[in-house]
Amino acid sequence: MSAVQDQLVRKLEDRSAVVGVIGLGYVGLPLLLEFSKAGFSAVGFDVDASKVAQVTAGRSYIPDVSSEELSAAVNAKRLTAMTDFDRLQAVDTVNICVPTPLRKTKDPDLSFVAAATASVAAHLKAGQLVILESTTYPGTTEEVVRPMLEKGGLAAGRDFFLAFSPERIDPGNTEWGTANIPKVVGGTDEASTAVAAALYGQIVERVVPVSSTRVAEMVKLLENTFRAVNIGLVNEMALMCHDLGVNVWEVIDAAKTKPFGFMPFYPGPGLGGHCIPVDPFYLSWKARQQGFESRFIELAGHINAAMPRYVLKRVGEALNSVAKPLKGSRIHLFGVAYKADVNDVRESPAIDLAQLLHECGAVLSYSDPWVQKVDIGSLRLEATPAAAAFDRPLDCAVITTPHSAFDYDAIVEGSPLIVDTRNALRGLAGPKIFRL
Repeated sequence: MSAVQDQLVRKLEDRSAVVGVIGLGYVGLPLLLEFSKAGFSAVGFDVDASKVAQVTAGRSYIPDVSSEELSAAVNAKRLTAMTDFDRLQAVDTVNICVPTPLRKTKDPDLSFVAAATASVAAHLKAGQLVILESTTYPGTTEEVVRPMLEKGGLAAGRDFFLAFSPERIDPGNTEWGTANIPKVVGGTDEASTAVAAALYGQIVERVVPVSSTRVAEMVKLLENTFRAVNIGLVNEMALMCHDLGVNVWEVIDAAKTKPFGFMPFYPGPGLGGHCIPVDPFYLSWKARQQGFESRFIELAGHINAAMPRYVLKRVGEALNSVAKPLKGSRIHLFGVAYKADVNDVRESPAIDLAQLLHECGAVLSYSDPWVQKVDIGSLRLEATPAAAAFDRPLDCAVITTPHSAFDYDAIVEGSPLIVDTRNALRGLAGPKIFRL
């Protein structure tokens, strides 16, 4: 172990190191809080001044982080947030947790990663540890991040340490969080892997070292592509079962009683969130650069992307059953977040469905206890409290996000027609209930 490595590991183990996190979103803020709870001085960086102001005031905007815990860390001066990236020179470790969206052409957009890396490079000093957590294609750490950091003359593995560790946050999951989800770590060299593992070892129950940054990058893409492909399969199964007159939800419930060789996945109105709809395209894009055609992944993507239009068809069929057209009908969506009990609308299939309904001339409204305003193309809607959803007559209700706060008995009682895309009305049947 070199003297530089030994010095940083000692500072990590006695918690005297100052840790920095760039990007205070669903990944960065929980990570920053865990560092502060472990006794580190934790500094968060973000270009969004409103996020920094809320963190500084001890107000959490993320469901997985309580304002009470955040406020306690801020008041104890263990956690600070700022927009001044010049302060990066004062930290010993930097975790980059910024978005990696897709362009309209389905190509990777690494502009946020590049901007964050440029800020780190401008203040990089000997002995620092830099870890990229943003989901990306295999090779990003070595091909994009490392050259930018080494431009100033410092070398990874000798003067500073560089690693990749995929974030595995599942927003809204009360069982698995930052502290108890195993952390995969891969460095550009053995020293970088060891130092990154030493950092995470202070806050997580289990660290899983791998041989390289490419392996670590590929791990996250495999995890989310696995989900996307299996959700694509079960979505196609739902379409098939509908045509065959079979209840797909009953099929899944029966199939999952098999104690081996089967894992249940569930159909829905499409894929949402910051990872699963995006990550498989990062992988297929990189594969194309190597001349490899990932047909399985692409097909699943097409099936999942088509689900909002299929739900539109089901809404039309429901209205047709009572001799009503889609145009002019009053449609109320229950939920616009991409999943239950979160406030995240990124890539939400409910938004895609709402856009399709709007284009068809439907009169839209929605309820979502987590999302108070939403833009549907040029149309801005404000949430109606669920209890007031039936104050004015509706033609059809669509359950798009199964929030636990919804009173589903009231939805059944108050709606003349219901399209249930999530099996939220499990066990209920009748002429006014339509499922996938």
